[in-house]
Amino acid sequence: MAVETTSLAGKRVLVTGGTTGIGRATVALLAEQGARVVTFGRHQPELEDALAHARAVNPQADVFGLTADVSTREGVARVFAAVDDSLGGLDILINNAGLAVGGAQDETDEDWRLAAETNFLGYIACAREAIARLKDSGGGHLVFVGSISAEFKGAGSSVYAATKAGIETYAKTLRKEVMDLKIKVTLVEPGSVGADMQEKSPAEQREAIARNEMLYAEELADTIGFALTRSVRTDVSVLRVEPLVERA
Repeated sequence: MAVETTSLAGKRVLVTGGTTGIGRATVALLAEQGARVVTFGRHQPELEDALAHARAVNPQADVFGLTADVSTREGVARVFAAVDDSLGGLDILINNAGLAVGGAQDETDEDWRLAAETNFLGYIACAREAIARLKDSGGGHLVFVGSISAEFKGAGSSVYAATKAGIETYAKTLRKEVMDLKIKVTLVEPGSVGADMQEKSPAEQREAIARNEMLYAEELADTIGFALTRSVRTDVSVLRVEPLVERA
């Protein structure tokens, strides 16, 4: 029996935090497969680079971008206004925007609050807005990019780990609340991935990848693509993806 899959061609997708790392790689994968994509980041140069990368993969891609900050209500409103204007609705949300942050006593009050508002409250705010639109579309898919930090909590990462544990609990519980609306929920929890959030330099990241201690962002994008292209009856609820030699 042939395995039934779902095409991404023409799907309307919002990727939060799509200008670097996993988000950037996911935007490119979606563009390659013919999805229509809105994404955003906090910095214009990184946004322009991500959009150029996606269009290099598929010169005909419908990819739209803006600068925005989902730690604020105004930022979330701007993002979804862009979704409505550019896409005319939504089929898929990939919640990925996040900030690196350390331990509770290591950060300024401003920094840890910004990370918590972005990494956790921003996810909830975007999911709420997305669900309102997915209802109108007759269903859809929510993907939450979390972290294995939700389970493996190292010293010096208490605030970051707490935000990721919150995402894990929220995603798993939300799935039960929206399944009758034909909305799928997938939680992806990566291990170490090469990205700008890493403390390691680009050269150190390449060495870690060569030692199988770190993953390419594109490998996580491929994982997300797998979840999105399953049959309508299949909900890939949790995926944990780690490098072969994970030292978390």
